[in-house]
Amino acid sequence: MSTTAIIARNEKRKALAAKYEAKRKELKEQGDWEGLQKLPRNSAPVRIRVRCTQTGRGRGVYRNYGLCRNMFRQLALEGKIPGIRKASW
Repeated sequence: MSTTAIIARNEKRKALAAKYEAKRKELKEQGDWEGLQKLPRNSAPVRIRVRCTQTGRGRGVYRNYGLCRNMFRQLALEGKIPGIRKASW
């Protein structure tokens, strides 16, 4: 499980990206690369990490479900994810 500081840092990045989204788009259309560089680094959407909603794990996350592979498997075996069940043939 990730520390709360890492999760909070990622949430701060999401907020900054949303705040500067319109300004970034406007600067890109104008071709003002110097102005774009003056914006905060963490306002770039590339810096946002996809994390598991339950554990905060940053790797092995299925975007469609918002869960890491470990939690996905656990919840799927418990039958808590609709439409998912273990394959058998």
